[in-house]
Amino acid sequence: MRPVYMLAGGITKFAKVHPDKDFRLMVKEAFDAALGDLDGRLTPADIEGSVISYFSDHFTCQLKAGAMVQDFVGLCPKPHVRIEGGGATGGLCFQSAVQAVASGRFNVCAAMGFETMSTVETWKGNDFIALASDTHFDYPLGGFYTGYYAMMAVRHMHEFGTTEEQMARVAVKNYGNAVHNPFAQHRHPATLEEVMNSAMIAYPCRRMTTCVMSDGAAAVILASEEAARKFCANPIRVAGIGSGSDAMRMADRPHARVPLLPHESESDYRDLKYPGVHSFRAGRMAAMEAYRQAGITDPRQDIQAWELHDAYASAELQQYEDIGLCKYGESGRFIEEGHPTIHGSNPVNPSGGLLACGHPVGATGLMQMVFCFWQCQQTIARHFGDPFCQIQNVRRAAGYSHAGTGTYVTISILEKP
Repeated sequence: MRPVYMLAGGITKFAKVHPDKDFRLMVKEAFDAALGDLDGRLTPADIEGSVISYFSDHFTCQLKAGAMVQDFVGLCPKPHVRIEGGGATGGLCFQSAVQAVASGRFNVCAAMGFETMSTVETWKGNDFIALASDTHFDYPLGGFYTGYYAMMAVRHMHEFGTTEEQMARVAVKNYGNAVHNPFAQHRHPATLEEVMNSAMIAYPCRRMTTCVMSDGAAAVILASEEAARKFCANPIRVAGIGSGSDAMRMADRPHARVPLLPHESESDYRDLKYPGVHSFRAGRMAAMEAYRQAGITDPRQDIQAWELHDAYASAELQQYEDIGLCKYGESGRFIEEGHPTIHGSNPVNPSGGLLACGHPVGATGLMQMVFCFWQCQQTIARHFGDPFCQIQNVRRAAGYSHAGTGTYVTISILEKP
């Protein structure tokens, strides 16, 4: 497999609704923004194929919407494929495009994703999203995703002593970062008291510790090393990609030994029941593969910025542990000590994450990679119009895209060449 480089990325502003744009116009806006960053060096004629991601045909009220996007951005009759994988749809799209270039099929490949969730009321949107659980068991019993994550959070609290306040601190951090991100849907700071007093949805998940549905699109351009030199002055290498999966129903996930990351030892988890419903085994598997490819021996030192899938504040805490930023059971203390803050030892979601940016599902994983790309390029100030969210001296940044209750997870690591 040959090296793959990211040349550019573009994002629309994520919003509750874009009444003036359908999904084609949103993707075109993100696609044009990505091309615009290359100062005319690369045109649609240079792109040999594409991968397009959106989660639900229900939201678009349109089957084969990917074909319409391909035509609208001027890439017909070149090959393309649509990717779908729940909340990880955007991350899977990115990795599929990486593989298309790494295999030699394409020298330049576009990855584009979108979601238009404003076409239905929130209750109906939650109903659509709930269809991404087991419709033979969970869904008929009234299952919905906030309920699933509430159960996982309660188990994390029981096993490890995690508190509601620690979850709220994640939200405060992410809302504070997003004040400086013009692409974010929610750009208002929040206090700990405001988060803790926000409406309860399903204990302990509150209104302000739960992400919102959103309209938005994102696009990235990937290329071979030779094409990267031709089209981009500052390309960033894709150092490693990893993915994992797990059973749809959490009760079907057997207890097993903890798969260890390079900086961990058996003694760390001698008595841990793993994965239970408190941990994402797919996230751990994705981390192991991505770290091996990228030569990561200790993610706390080797990766300077993370974009995690904080659809719920509790999930961000769980993911700290799965990727090895702290040991299992220590994520509450990790956030209390300030490690994942923008000036901490391991910044997480400097963009504001899903809690503040929003979660237009098919675009979310690509959005994460665009932010990681700008972090590595050190161009956050130029794109945001504000330097606050720029992590200094970033050599590597990684995005974590997540589906269901951890049924699919992707981790993609970018690195300055």
